[in-house]
Amino acid sequence: MTTTLQDVLAGSAGTGSAGGRAAEQFQDVRRRSVRLLRPGRTPAGVSAALVASVVLSVSAAVTVGLLMESPVARMPYRRLVNGVGSWSWSDPVVFAMAVLAMAAGLLMLGLAALPGRPRLVPLESGDPHLVIGITRSGLCRTLGEAAASVEEVNGARVRLASRIVEVTVFTEAERTGPVLRGVGAAVGDRMAGLGAMCAGDVVVRLRRRRVR
Repeated sequence: MTTTLQDVLAGSAGTGSAGGRAAEQFQDVRRRSVRLLRPGRTPAGVSAALVASVVLSVSAAVTVGLLMESPVARMPYRRLVNGVGSWSWSDPVVFAMAVLAMAAGLLMLGLAALPGRPRLVPLESGDPHLVIGITRSGLCRTLGEAAASVEEVNGARVRLASRIVEVTVFTEAERTGPVLRGVGAAVGDRMAGLGAMCAGDVVVRLRRRRVR
């Protein structure tokens, strides 16, 4: 059996244009908080910057050495050109190096284009310049405790998906309606108390077995 938090708390939800404006403002604040809480691509950025710095530094040193006739620029260019010229695209080593270079380039582009997954769930704050969050595991744990505190619930498990907050409760109660409503209310109250800004619906699922 499945119910959503919106079904449980439908009576308390506002209607009309005021409710629509509030929902739109909530989504704007949530999107901004999620964007700010996304992890940075620090390892990839440091690696790319290090490689680019080394290549450009060597190129600049050789160029300056050639202009100033410094011993730094005295390199066996002819030998290097002859050695590289002996390679061909049919060589397995050359092909493997080209594939690795292409894969590394695509990986770097993907890391730069795709945002990282936030490790924190944003929480509501009265200060528009303050963004705070709670870890996903911490939120799952506290919501699970709230669901397990409902009478006739033997245990609960919470999973945060991309579009829903899934709460699975384990019970042996004969009447499941009060249990589902109680779990929905308990989870809703805990989320409201924390100010957790989760996307999508809160879905409560029922399983008739004990937690081991």
